[in-house]
Amino acid sequence: MSKISDTTHLEKLFEKHYGKCPKKIEKLPPSGSNREYFYMCADNDECIGTIGSELKENEAFKSFSDSFFKASLPVPEILETSADGFLYLQSFIQGVSLFEYLEKHRTEDYSPDNQTLEYYKEVLKELPKFQTIGKKVIDFSKCYPRQKFDSRSVMWDLNYFKYYFLKASHTIFDEEKLQEDFQKITECLILCDSDFFMYRDFQSRNIIISNDGKPYFIDFQGGRLGALQYDVASLLYDGKAALNPQIRTVLLDFYLSELKKYVEVDTENFKKYFSLFALIRVLQAMGSYGYRGFLEKKEHFLLSIPPALNNLKYLLENSLFPVDFPHLRQVLFSMIENPTLKSDNFKPQTLTVSVKSFSYKRGLPYDASGNGGGFVFDCRAIHNPGRYEKYKMLCGKDSQVIDFFKQEPEMEEFINLSQQMVAISVRKYLKRGFKNLSVNFGCTGGQHRSVYSAEKMAEFLKNNFPNLNVELKHLELEK
Repeated sequence: MSKISDTTHLEKLFEKHYGKCPKKIEKLPPSGSNREYFYMCADNDECIGTIGSELKENEAFKSFSDSFFKASLPVPEILETSADGFLYLQSFIQGVSLFEYLEKHRTEDYSPDNQTLEYYKEVLKELPKFQTIGKKVIDFSKCYPRQKFDSRSVMWDLNYFKYYFLKASHTIFDEEKLQEDFQKITECLILCDSDFFMYRDFQSRNIIISNDGKPYFIDFQGGRLGALQYDVASLLYDGKAALNPQIRTVLLDFYLSELKKYVEVDTENFKKYFSLFALIRVLQAMGSYGYRGFLEKKEHFLLSIPPALNNLKYLLENSLFPVDFPHLRQVLFSMIENPTLKSDNFKPQTLTVSVKSFSYKRGLPYDASGNGGGFVFDCRAIHNPGRYEKYKMLCGKDSQVIDFFKQEPEMEEFINLSQQMVAISVRKYLKRGFKNLSVNFGCTGGQHRSVYSAEKMAEFLKNNFPNLNVELKHLELEK
C-alpha cells in the first residue's frame, strides 16, 4: 500500500476507537522524517494520528512502544492501528519538547536555567532504564533497518556524512585516505559492549516535558542493540541545543551516577570511548543536515549546521580519542573554517505577508514583490460607518469605529472567512518556502472598513503564525 495523503482513513480509525468522529484535525509541523502527524480531538478525547509510509518502521515503533508502555516506561500508548499497518493513533502528551523549553528559558549567557537543567537530569534518570530494562522487554527482531549498531551501521553513518555533507558542501578530501580513517574508527567502536538498547535519535526534540513536569519519549523507531555512550552523546551534543562544555560535563557525570544503579560501569573506559561516539553522532547528524538542508532546502536543518560545527571544533580540540584519524581531522578543520558554512549564511528567510488597506477610487495596490498574486477583498458590501457624520473624521483604528463594527454580524463573518482563506495560503507558502504574499482590503474611501479589516487580518496572522513577517500599511491614511 502506498502512503495515504488525506485524513479520511485516520478519521475512521478515530471513530473506531472513540465511537465518534473527530471534531478537529490539525496537521502538526513536519519533522525530519516522512511521517505525517495530526492532532485529533472530539470533546475530551484527544490523540495524535500518524501516517507512516514505511511499514517496517511503523511495526518497529509500535512493537517498541507497546513493550515500553507495559514496562511502565514513559512513552505514548498506541491506541489503535489500521489493518494495513500504515496508520495508528497515539495518546496525546500535553506539553512542550525539551528543546522548546530550553529555547524559552536560556539565561543571558545562553546557558540552560536551573529548571531546564533539572529537566535534563530527569531525562538522564530515565535513559538508563530504556537502555537496560527496555533492552529486556523489546523484540529486537522488529528493529529497522538494522538489529544492531555494528560495523555496517557505523560505516553507513560515516558514508552518509561523506556523501550528503562533505560532497554537498563541496569540501575537498582524499577518498582513499578518508576511507582508511573511517575503517579505523569503525574497528575501534565495535570493541565497545553493545548489548544495550540504543534509542538512536535521543535528542531534545524527541523528549516531551508534560504539563506536570514529567518527561515522555517519542520517535524511537530506529532503536537497536548498541553501546551505552551513543545516546547520552546524542543528547549532550545535540546541535541546536548548544549546551556549553561545562554543562555537558556536569550532565555526563550525573548520567554515569544514575547508570551505575543498573550496571557496573568502568568510568575511565566509558569516557575513553564517549568522545568518539560523540564525534560519530555529530557527523551522522551533519549528514542529515546536508540531506534535508542542502538537497531538500529545509531551513531548519541548515540552521543546525553552525552549532554542529561548534560541537565538532570543541571535540577535536579538547578530546583524547582512542584512535587516530589524521585525514578526517584535517578535513573537519577545513570544513569548520569554511566561510560558506558560517551562521550568517543560514539566516532564515521567512514568509513576508504584506497587508494593505486601500481605496478603490485610486485602483488596486502595487505588488512590490513582483509576484502579482495574493488576495484582494472587497469590503464595500459591509455597512459603512462613513455615511454617518460622527464617524466621518475617524478611521478603522479608532475605538468608536471598532465598536460600530462589533455590532455588525456581517463584518464578523467577512473577517472570519477572509482569515480562513488567507490561512490556507500561508500554510502552503510556508511549507513550500515561498517568500511573499499580499493581502489587500479595499473600500470606497480606504478609511473605515478596509482599515478595520486589514488591522484584524494583521492581528490574526501575528497571533497564529509567529514566524511570519507581517507588514501592515494603510495607503489612504498614509497620504
